[in-house]
Amino acid sequence: MSSRRSRQQSSSSRISDEQIIELVSKLRQLVPEIRHRRSDKVSASKVLQETCNYIRTLNREVDDLSERLSQLLTTIDADSPEANIIRSLINQ
Repeated sequence: MSSRRSRQQSSSSRISDEQIIELVSKLRQLVPEIRHRRSDKVSASKVLQETCNYIRTLNREVDDLSERLSQLLTTIDADSPEANIIRSLINQ
């Protein structure tokens, strides 16, 4: 009985093919590398691969900007107007 119940739960919690197609379509619109291609025919695996690459790129950019911000904060006076502006932007 428990194995039947677990099979029913797993099949009901599975994502449908239509949902996968819809999600891949949304990713196509979000990832610049794919969105700017002239051809609309991009495989789902390529979309997922490009999405992963794009996320890695964004993570590197965030890390780089965080490092630059840390360096900037160490070079300016803590009570300067610039430091206050940066603090207010960070706290938003």
